[in-house]
Amino acid sequence: MIESLLPGEAVADDVFGPDGTATLYPEEAALVERTTDLRREEFTTVRACARRALAALGLPPAPILPGTRNVPQWPEGVVGSMTHCAGYRAAVVARDTDLAMVGIDAEPDLPLPQGVLESIALPRERAWVRAGAGGRLCRDRLLFSAKESVYKTWYPLLGTELDFDDADITFRHATGPSGGGRGTFTARILRPRTGPDGRVVEEFDGRWLAARGLVVTAITVPALRPVAAPPSTVGYQGG
Repeated sequence: MIESLLPGEAVADDVFGPDGTATLYPEEAALVERTTDLRREEFTTVRACARRALAALGLPPAPILPGTRNVPQWPEGVVGSMTHCAGYRAAVVARDTDLAMVGIDAEPDLPLPQGVLESIALPRERAWVRAGAGGRLCRDRLLFSAKESVYKTWYPLLGTELDFDDADITFRHATGPSGGGRGTFTARILRPRTGPDGRVVEEFDGRWLAARGLVVTAITVPALRPVAAPPSTVGYQGG
């Protein structure tokens, strides 16, 4: 499901429920030893997805431990993101020479709990949600998912906090027979910062999909790549 939102440089693996064959490394198992069965299953299954994705990149299996703000600690040279919600677990990885960062999120296509929209949305975004009231797509949940993907992209890339109201998101629907359930979005960052490669991070482009009772969102940031230049100079262009 998530793979349809990604460029060819990224590798995804997902499942629509528990993976009974999934196992944890001892250091991973210790982190969920005292949690609920559901939390342990989600933690285990999404890491099985991640290890299959790493294998598709030609990399050996490895523990994937949470770091600061629970950001997954990927093997050297790899960027990635994981998500899980009721009925779905997914992981995406890529080489850092192809993508500078990736962020994904999945949510049930159900209305947000009372009061949550007001805490995450800017006035213009709330108006967009209200304009779609009564439609088949839960716009408030899609907005929440997109903001989660923004944060999952921003924090590993910049290492600083970003609040929900620091990203102003505009959605677009795809055209065509199935366009109502998919599209793109742009997240304009209201507190832009300079990234580690020297680029000013002021917006992210993403894709979204609503299907099988879920909404999923994904953002990928191309890595900078060297371009041909005279021997005395080095230039860069976006990937």
